[in-house]
Amino acid sequence: MKNLNWFDKFIFLLNSLLAAALLFSYLLPFIPPNKFALLSVLSLGVPLLIMINAAFLVYWLVKLKKQIWLPVITLLLGFNHVTSIYEFEASEENGEAEGLEVMSYNVRHFSQYLSTPEERENVPKNITSFIAGEDPDIVAFQEYYNGEIEVAKQFPYKYIKLKTESAEFGLAVFSKYPIINTVSLNFDSSSNNNGVYADIVVKNDTLRVINIHLQSFSVKPDIGNIEKESSKRVFLGMGQTFAIQQEQVELVLEVIRNTPYKVIVMGDFNNTAYSYIYRKLRSEGFGLNDAYKEAGSGFGRTFDFDYFPLRIDFILPDESIEVLSFETTEVFFSDHFPVKATLSLFSE
Repeated sequence: MKNLNWFDKFIFLLNSLLAAALLFSYLLPFIPPNKFALLSVLSLGVPLLIMINAAFLVYWLVKLKKQIWLPVITLLLGFNHVTSIYEFEASEENGEAEGLEVMSYNVRHFSQYLSTPEERENVPKNITSFIAGEDPDIVAFQEYYNGEIEVAKQFPYKYIKLKTESAEFGLAVFSKYPIINTVSLNFDSSSNNNGVYADIVVKNDTLRVINIHLQSFSVKPDIGNIEKESSKRVFLGMGQTFAIQQEQVELVLEVIRNTPYKVIVMGDFNNTAYSYIYRKLRSEGFGLNDAYKEAGSGFGRTFDFDYFPLRIDFILPDESIEVLSFETTEVFFSDHFPVKATLSLFSE
């Protein structure tokens, strides 16, 4: 560091601290939230840490300083994390291939509770038109408003599960192919969230499509709310949310372990690809792939967040299912963006 001026020495100090933070974050997927709840909250900041360390890399490259090796090594050690925020290679040759098109979309109650009268009228129309244009074979909706029937008319087979008899919203699976069995996972009654699955016969295959909406935050994880609320209360609440998600994922894994069919897990995880629950599903879910990492490109953000890209909506198909294409469409009809994948089932 002798050849650095005082400003570069300060930058290198910051680089060292934030590189250490990123390196520590690589351990977070292995730390159970129910044991260390507050640590799990740090996983939300991993995209920002990656972007900051990438900025340091550019800085040292421009300066032609050997300190560039610090961000280079840090990012290379977490290459899988880096590709979870930005996928460098898209699958071009399979982009137009035909296959089973599946979609996951948190529609935020079709804006029936949060918006103006005009939005409450227009948003359902926009979503219905969007789904018709995309024409997926199977759609998994989260926060589906039971009073919205137009989008349901596009599909001959459907399963809608409200959390309680008096509830107006819940989960839905719509399909062009026959649904032969449906089950609700019935997450704890104190949660408004839930998981369901539908067994769907697609030609010579039967698929188990698992639609999950993991525990939501009582306070939205954005900068504005953290500034307005007590930071301690916000982070304690987030940590508890991740602990509840861990319990919910155990129910999902139990379903996967006892499933005789190929599995596709879709939904709003309310968590990132750097989390314990994501790793559990990928590693213990009998080889689930991440459709974005298989065939996506660019930033994978699925949540409308201004400060850095958050990917919290996923399509995780069985490893025996080839992912031909993947896309996220940034339509602002909800606080989430729909994700869609084209799959080849490898029927025998």
